[in-house]
Amino acid sequence: MEFLPEFKPVWLGGWLLLALLVLTDGVLFLAFRKDTVTRLFDRSGWTLRQKVLTVVGKLLALVVVLMIIFTPLGIGTWVFVVGAGLVGLGLVVLVKALFDFRKAPPDQPATQGVYGVTRHPQNMASSLVILGCTIAIGSWLALLLFVVARIFLHQNLVAEEEVCLQEYGEAYRSYVEQVPRYFFI
Repeated sequence: MEFLPEFKPVWLGGWLLLALLVLTDGVLFLAFRKDTVTRLFDRSGWTLRQKVLTVVGKLLALVVVLMIIFTPLGIGTWVFVVGAGLVGLGLVVLVKALFDFRKAPPDQPATQGVYGVTRHPQNMASSLVILGCTIAIGSWLALLLFVVARIFLHQNLVAEEEVCLQEYGEAYRSYVEQVPRYFFI
């Protein structure tokens, strides 16, 4: 790992791992009904503060994504193996989470499958993929920016939970008391 790796567009760059996330999301979203996808991206009920902090987090995440895209992969190194493993794990959890979400009735919160381990499995899985990408490119700076972005994007999760409390009431409140926001935390 190095603080700031060399940036240059190459065929064997971090963009390959990132493309797996984009393809997975894209294929699944195309396969799901429109109302299911709409529920995934509903931002109504968010406060201005939550929206602003989320935008700041997304801008930092965009910097991380650009670093991943323009950094060569260290194929054959331990950082690549660890990073690629995290990407693979994240993609498996993401697919499972999206199918679990799709199974939930629209008038009830998703609580089954990986939703029984974390209240935000899609977010956690996507974060695991990006974390794996930052490790696979071997950049401490990308890793640091990823962590800072996730701190800002925490507001995204809080906002989603507040909306779900308003929408689902006691059913969601009970769920919040039983299932952690993050894996095992």
